[in-house]
Amino acid sequence: MKEFNISSIDRSMLAAIQEKIDNLNKPKGSLGRLEELAMQICLIQQTLEPSLAHPCHLLLGGDHGIEREGVSVSPREVTWQQMINFTRGGGGVNMFCRQHGFKLRIVDVGVDCDFSDVDGIIDRKIARGTKNFLYEPAMSEEEFDRAIQIGSDLVDDCIAEGCRILSIGEMGIGNTSPSSIWMSIFGDIPLKNCIGAGAGLDNDGIRHKYEVLSKALKNYQASIHQPSTISHLTYFGGFEMISAIGVMLRAAEHHLIILIDGFIMTACAIAAIRLYPAAQDYMIFTHCGDESGHKMMLDIVDARPLLHLGLRLGEGTGALCAFPIIDSAVRMMNEMNNFQKARITKYF
Repeated sequence: MKEFNISSIDRSMLAAIQEKIDNLNKPKGSLGRLEELAMQICLIQQTLEPSLAHPCHLLLGGDHGIEREGVSVSPREVTWQQMINFTRGGGGVNMFCRQHGFKLRIVDVGVDCDFSDVDGIIDRKIARGTKNFLYEPAMSEEEFDRAIQIGSDLVDDCIAEGCRILSIGEMGIGNTSPSSIWMSIFGDIPLKNCIGAGAGLDNDGIRHKYEVLSKALKNYQASIHQPSTISHLTYFGGFEMISAIGVMLRAAEHHLIILIDGFIMTACAIAAIRLYPAAQDYMIFTHCGDESGHKMMLDIVDARPLLHLGLRLGEGTGALCAFPIIDSAVRMMNEMNNFQKARITKYF
């Protein structure tokens, strides 16, 4: 696997940042989470005047072999159909990117479709979907390395355009299944507690999904004699998920603000943190979704999400919805007067 040089946030500016926050013309601590966000962002960027320049959204698409086992209510063709829909501007992710000024990159990492005649999709296809992890590893180590590198290279493209903040979304029917297994493994949580409805399974569907994933996990445990974080990722992950991990690690390496979306992206974030614990310093967990177990997953890394709107769309839409709150925290630092300039008596 590609090596990353990810350091913990330098906290030497903490006192100076706190002094600026406390001297803004407001009661001390009165802007709550906005003050906490401002502190984190200023520390990430090592400045008293933070910037959210050129926000980018990476939408990564890939299909999953485990979908063949009927673990999702949606058929796999929905992946490629939605990818094409995104190029036409008709998805939820398109709407929110337009609303909040994010540049959207739609990337095919492993969709089971030929997009050669489709404009607007970046071709980084590794294969037409992963293998079925009920019977074998989803990908090889070489494919894993390639997916990590793809994510890293995408971040470099964003940085070249001046990006300081990015969000990540996914499109891949069946990807709640590997996310549930990672949640169980990384959080030491019974698998049954990690499985939800996904895109809309009923109770019988959830029961079937549990049976399939339980068998897959037992097969993995029997076949892998020295399990590791990398083996967990290669055996169960999707190409879009591994590429997302590569995005997170490269973005942390370059001190970008990383907006973490819902159930699937939180699973990827936990994996990234297991590989490089310092990567969490650069992450903002934007919302707690409506997928069963998402709160438990967030608790694995003691994350405090900004929103709880009952979202479970994916695509990175929850991260985009949270952007105005982050923007407000930055505007607070850059646009509010302090007591001295406003000629207001400081009363604490």
